[in-house]
Amino acid sequence: MLRRRPFGSNETLMAAARESWEDLTQTDWLEAFSHHPRIGDRASLARRFPDTAHLSSREQSGVNGASGDVLDALTDGNRAYQDKFGFIFIVCASGRSAAEMLEILHSRLTNSPAAELKAAADEQAKITALRLASIG
Repeated sequence: MLRRRPFGSNETLMAAARESWEDLTQTDWLEAFSHHPRIGDRASLARRFPDTAHLSSREQSGVNGASGDVLDALTDGNRAYQDKFGFIFIVCASGRSAAEMLEILHSRLTNSPAAELKAAADEQAKITALRLASIG
């Protein structure tokens, strides 16, 4: 991305980010996923990711006020997801409630590993676009 500067417009920046993301390897995607907190895990968010905790906290605001049952189900679902796919559940959480994210998690648990890796990568691209838009 640095070599591609200057971008000239937000549209050019977004296109370059998407192209760069698509050109990465699966190993690169998995590394990027490892830098995300689990959906609903606010305590580890602040501990493990102090420099970006404010971004994830804002993006995951849909878990605020969620019932204990939904938060427990997210915890259980996150564990099942990681056990099945080997990486954390990635979803663009902005504008979604905890219940919606839980429903998405459950639906994606039926994916094949290859389909799920692509789905997670697409969600990561959405997160990146939102973050770039917030600084642009």
